Amino acid sequence: MEEFVTALNGILWSTPVIYILLGVGLLFSILTRFLQVRHIKEMVTLMFKGKSSEAGVSSFQALAMALSGRVGTGNIAGVATAIAFGGPGAVFWMWTIAFIGASSAFIESTLAQIYKVKQDGQYRGGPAYFIEKGIGWKWFAVLFAFAALIAMAILMPGVQSNSIAVGMENAFGIPKAATGLVVILLLAFIIFGGVKRIASTAQLIVPFMALGYIALSLVIILMNITELPGVISLIFRSAFALDSAFGGLIGMAISWGVKRGIYSNEAGQGTGPHMAAAAEVSHPAKQGLVQAFSVYIDTLFVCSATAFMILFTGLYNTQAPDGSFIVNKLEGVEAGPGFTQAAIDSVIPGFGAGFVAIALFFFAFTTIMAYYYIAETNIAYLLRGKNNKIPMLVLKFILLAATFYGAVKTASLAWALGDVGLGLMVWLNVIAILILAKPALLALKDYERQKKEGKDPVFDPKALGIKNADYWETEYKSDQDQAS
Repeated sequence: MEEFVTALNGILWSTPVIYILLGVGLLFSILTRFLQVRHIKEMVTLMFKGKSSEAGVSSFQALAMALSGRVGTGNIAGVATAIAFGGPGAVFWMWTIAFIGASSAFIESTLAQIYKVKQDGQYRGGPAYFIEKGIGWKWFAVLFAFAALIAMAILMPGVQSNSIAVGMENAFGIPKAATGLVVILLLAFIIFGGVKRIASTAQLIVPFMALGYIALSLVIILMNITELPGVISLIFRSAFALDSAFGGLIGMAISWGVKRGIYSNEAGQGTGPHMAAAAEVSHPAKQGLVQAFSVYIDTLFVCSATAFMILFTGLYNTQAPDGSFIVNKLEGVEAGPGFTQAAIDSVIPGFGAGFVAIALFFFAFTTIMAYYYIAETNIAYLLRGKNNKIPMLVLKFILLAATFYGAVKTASLAWALGDVGLGLMVWLNVIAILILAKPALLALKDYERQKKEGKDPVFDPKALGIKNADYWETEYKSDQDQAS
């Protein structure tokens, strides 16, 4: 099984694929005139504007839901794995994919808003919806919906729950099965409460967990501040094969940095648009900009926190392609949370294992919540106009079972399965947003024009020549009238 999964990953994540993903992000950056730089202030301002409604959540709640999916195991274990197999230079490529990926996140999230629908009293949207309505390929939309269901409900939850279980076992000696049981009981309470409970939980937990984690990393950085010039130099030299020790790893640095970067920040993956569509906004570009900033929060802040803790303390291993070690400061420690635990323990003895275990619990738990919402949205897409109560119930139990199973299975298989699920979604979504970028670019131009005129932008798809944006054409004005 593991050999088959590894071979499949070799296809989905081959070297040409990595460069294509970098190229797509760069293309969107150019087409949007690097909005990720021009509109940083606007992104931050928009995060805290807007209110929820009966059908939708606020911009901040949608951001928190998206961050609950983006900020997960990849921010701790994924960063360590990238350093273990790609060297310190992998961190630079994680930053790169985040910077250019912010434009991809804008495109896909804006498309989700343009083509969202009001279904069963709440907003629904995402790649399946914008593929069908924007491109007209229902078969491709159905294919994405099934791929997302398999990835989100079956393949991906195990990566998150496995990290929780391993962390709790290492730190507190709690059996994996016991941790798995607690996780699924808490998860059941939240997902059976619907999207509003998911949004409220994310809004409460996500800012707290991210800020707490970054604060600890700053303590470790300040206590090792003399290492700053050397660490920054090492990252850049390793990224461009200018370091004698890591010079032969440039291909691995790019590959692992991009792969783990995308796994963590999810830009272009097709997950973020589901949450973006749920937001109550007057113009699709508003939520597109908010979601673009969420990529920065995930990678430039949280992933960097992990990378700096590991590199500032020098406690990590890096393996060469032939299996030998270039750096072996943690003999016998598997690539993953153990690197971060050792880094924290070196500064605050005895604190690392417990802190990382708790951080992993919050990071990974909220990610599984997001996975459920994405899976639910794709079930809703596939069963529009039909009674979907029973399928939704079945989905909940499948995801809970996959979460428990993941808690007790081997970490290597969990990650390999997660990479397959991610690879399938990335490919289908990237093809779609390349074909359908024009409406998102028109929306950005329209937003910028209205802002320049001193207006609070309101979206009119007909004026822009955008077809099949049914919600904005027929329901938006009546919803605003009812709200006022």
